[in-house]
Amino acid sequence: MERIVDWLRGVRVQFLSLSVVLVFLGTSIAVSEGLHNPGYSVLALLGLLLLHASVNLLNDYSDYHSGIDFATNATPFSGGSGMLIAGRIAPSAALCVGIACVVVNIVIGLYFVKVTNWQLMPLLLVGVFTVCCYTDVLARCTLGEIFAGLGLGLLPVLGCYFIQVGHYSAKAFVAGIPAGLLTFNLLLLNEFPDYPADCKGGRKNLLMLLGVERAGRLYAFVMALVYISIATGVVLHLIPGYCLLGLLTIPVALKSIKWAWNHTNDLGTVIPALQANVIANLGTQTLLGVGFLVSSQG
Repeated sequence: MERIVDWLRGVRVQFLSLSVVLVFLGTSIAVSEGLHNPGYSVLALLGLLLLHASVNLLNDYSDYHSGIDFATNATPFSGGSGMLIAGRIAPSAALCVGIACVVVNIVIGLYFVKVTNWQLMPLLLVGVFTVCCYTDVLARCTLGEIFAGLGLGLLPVLGCYFIQVGHYSAKAFVAGIPAGLLTFNLLLLNEFPDYPADCKGGRKNLLMLLGVERAGRLYAFVMALVYISIATGVVLHLIPGYCLLGLLTIPVALKSIKWAWNHTNDLGTVIPALQANVIANLGTQTLLGVGFLVSSQG
């Protein structure tokens, strides 16, 4: 039982809820159009959970060997699982399990390509590329946040919709935009506590490129875009009016925006901002999904 707990901590199971929400949102769009294969939803959820878990394990493996995790002041929301440096999980085991998760995810993805059509393949390729290259390539050339927003934001929403209906749509794309922006911001704000260790470990993220003050401004701007994109989608009749439910998380988002705008040099107060960031991310996407489901009952 203790080993199971170690592995659950190693994959950072508490953060895998993002994958659940993404599948829920993408599937809800299809349901609003009267199309839903429950088996496909379950299989898509398994695939995305494995993809997310592999990112976390491979990231821990790389950060262990680069020394980043030894220099990081971990928080409940950032800094890795700590399982490797604590000796609870062997680095080689983390690598093997991470690779195994990627392989199973690829098999699931290829199955969906077979039962739908080849147009799903680009999403699968970008997802696998993001997992394999995130820590050692993308996070070292200021592209980590963008690909995180794609791989655990926009693309899963599109993919979960696609496997249900067999094609893409403007509706799914518009709904996926806030998902991508929210994941972009989730990663960006989580980088603030890790900043000193990331500098030593050779990473080159947007926080390092812009500096803490401008990165904080970017966070606030992107969070504003999240809600603007939802409202714009409704005004243009690209997504249902019920999707305005997603705006209910604005008061929570304002807490993290306030910190990013005014207190980026005070890491002692970052925890409430990180918490608000997670709640805004999961809450907004959940409410968007609910909006689509409610619209299907109209």
